[in-house]
Amino acid sequence: MTLENKLGLTSSADLAREEERISKKKAVELFENGVLDTLTPGAFSALQAIHKYLFEEIYEFAGIIRTVNVVKGNFRFAPVMYLEAALANIEKMPQTTFDEIVEKYVEMNIAHPFREGNGRSTRIWLDLMLKTALQKVVDWSRVDKEDYLLAMERSPIKDIEIKHILKAALTDDVDSREVYMKGIDYSYYYEGYESFKAEEL
Repeated sequence: MTLENKLGLTSSADLAREEERISKKKAVELFENGVLDTLTPGAFSALQAIHKYLFEEIYEFAGIIRTVNVVKGNFRFAPVMYLEAALANIEKMPQTTFDEIVEKYVEMNIAHPFREGNGRSTRIWLDLMLKTALQKVVDWSRVDKEDYLLAMERSPIKDIEIKHILKAALTDDVDSREVYMKGIDYSYYYEGYESFKAEEL
């Protein structure tokens, strides 16, 4: 089933191609036009603004909290009925150290607030926190994709793996557009357009 979209596309493959092209173009704009510098690091409003900017040309739900329950494989993300409370709690989490920031990132991944495009948006949100607190960002080209996926799947129970993987990939090259865009490119390897299942409420 193809997600309803503003482009009028009914093929999942066509939608995936256009989504990648448009969201990458928008991600470059977001980096270059200074919008990121106006956002409050770690705030859910910042994540909403990032998501809206990346996807508003594609989806009506850009920047809007999902109204469906979402499952990926055997993992069920935060149920809609608890989602707003979960997001309020995540926003209050501290973000002054590397460990605190990754813990907040893990919780936001479990919340999965949007119907589509969580990975791309949340990685930009993560780097915004890291840059502000530590003057570091993740160089995603140094993160093994399979290791990352497995670590993120296990992170709700044990986050030591994902902390180790991301810490090893930190760079102080915080103003590099190339490093920033690697986080966007990374998404298209693993987010898998057919792997999410939504349950309409």
